[in-house]
Amino acid sequence: MSGARVSIQTADFDLGQEVAALRAGDKRVGAVCSFVGTVRDRNDGSTIASMELEHYPGMTEKAIEAMIDEAHRRFDILGARVIHRVGLLQPLDQIMMVAVVSAHRGQSFEACEFLMDYLKTQAPFWKKEQTPEGARWVDARVSDDAALARWGITAPNA
Repeated sequence: MSGARVSIQTADFDLGQEVAALRAGDKRVGAVCSFVGTVRDRNDGSTIASMELEHYPGMTEKAIEAMIDEAHRRFDILGARVIHRVGLLQPLDQIMMVAVVSAHRGQSFEACEFLMDYLKTQAPFWKKEQTPEGARWVDARVSDDAALARWGITAPNA
């Protein structure tokens, strides 16, 4: 795999282009698994007008790189790519993607799910939603910590 493994950006992304770059003519690739997260119009019973994401540049990329390194240690994968958007986003906007390539589908599925569970609880992002009741910060969910725990990792906020 050539190119960056992690991008934190305000611009949208094209999943097809990202997967093509991840595969990059590697004849060993027999499986590609991807996940794209989008901004919903509802959360915890409230209408969401927009979401704003903040991060610490440098620290966020380093943390996600470490997650990808761990995925490589745990699974027989050939490459992974994570894009996460920051800034002001609207419902229907793409917010993030994870793509994983491997020789076989099982390893791609597992590594993609592992990265999603890890990202959801450990990536240093802060999310603020705009609702009719006003702005509110999004808290970590117990269900996200439980998803991470199935990989043998305890979230520090659990």
